[in-house]
Amino acid sequence: MMRDNDLALALTMGEPSGIGPEITLKAWLGRDGRSLPPFFVAGDPSLYRETGAALGIDVPVREIGMPEEAAQVFATALPVLPVPLAEKPVAGLLSAANAAAVLSSIDLACDLVLQDKAAGIVTNPIHKRALYEAGLTMPGHTEYLAERSGGATPAMMLSCPGLRVVPVTVHLSLRDAVAALSVRTIADRGVILARSLASDFGIGCPRIMVAALNPHAGEEGHLGREEIEIIRPAIEAMQAQVPDAEFFGPAPADTLFHVAARARYDAVLCMYHDQALIPLKTIDFEHGVNTTLGLPIVRTSPDHGTALDIAGRGQAHPGSLIEAIHMADEIARCRANAA
Repeated sequence: MMRDNDLALALTMGEPSGIGPEITLKAWLGRDGRSLPPFFVAGDPSLYRETGAALGIDVPVREIGMPEEAAQVFATALPVLPVPLAEKPVAGLLSAANAAAVLSSIDLACDLVLQDKAAGIVTNPIHKRALYEAGLTMPGHTEYLAERSGGATPAMMLSCPGLRVVPVTVHLSLRDAVAALSVRTIADRGVILARSLASDFGIGCPRIMVAALNPHAGEEGHLGREEIEIIRPAIEAMQAQVPDAEFFGPAPADTLFHVAARARYDAVLCMYHDQALIPLKTIDFEHGVNTTLGLPIVRTSPDHGTALDIAGRGQAHPGSLIEAIHMADEIARCRANAA
């Protein structure tokens, strides 16, 4: 997909009763100081006007008829491509009536990128329970976008300045996550990671550290045999499939994330959710970015949820959304240059 430098990024509306509208307004306000690329929102214009008025956030909102208008509007107003809500949202209170509009916003943004009318998608947080009750059958954003953009196998990468992590298993109990590990599942994620570091971040020879599952990397089988029977064969399989990358490990997870260790790799392939997310959120909680690797479209997201408990209070920090916008722009430009 070629990148037209005038294409704006598409932000989805996300859960309208959460903090998405607030952080979107705050991100636009910080556009100059943070050198943000142009973006527009696929959402209800009244949502942003009313959120701004309620919180005292002075942001002009301008409806646009097509995404091509966003770049010209962005300097003086927040461009919004209308996706009407069914009812006026109340901050902090979910409404099943608005779930269809939330999905429509995602659909519209995805379609515009596939049609080369937007550079990439930055998804504001959704509330999965509200969407499940409205009929969503996918586990979440990532799976939904993967199916809608052609059925690619995606991988979730979380990043902050100085650290990139990809969990092999994601939203599973710890017991189920261990049971789900296999040579193939580990190798599949690692191959996606290696190829994406090259195509999306311009890293010619990616260095990927593979985390062990057990303490002390299993102590040669005395504390578990997963490293011997699953992880090491997976590393060999990844190296064979992506010879231009370097795969190391399995390495004890408790020594992987200090400052000196992070200088030795470009990303860590972790075995389960918390092994990846605890160090990342400890290092930089407010600026983490969720990037979906392996899709034909560019997709990033803030690394946090809807935060219904603080919605409507003016307390939401836009840092993660701002970093997600920067990341989407970086990937879109890298892909365009490679093409």
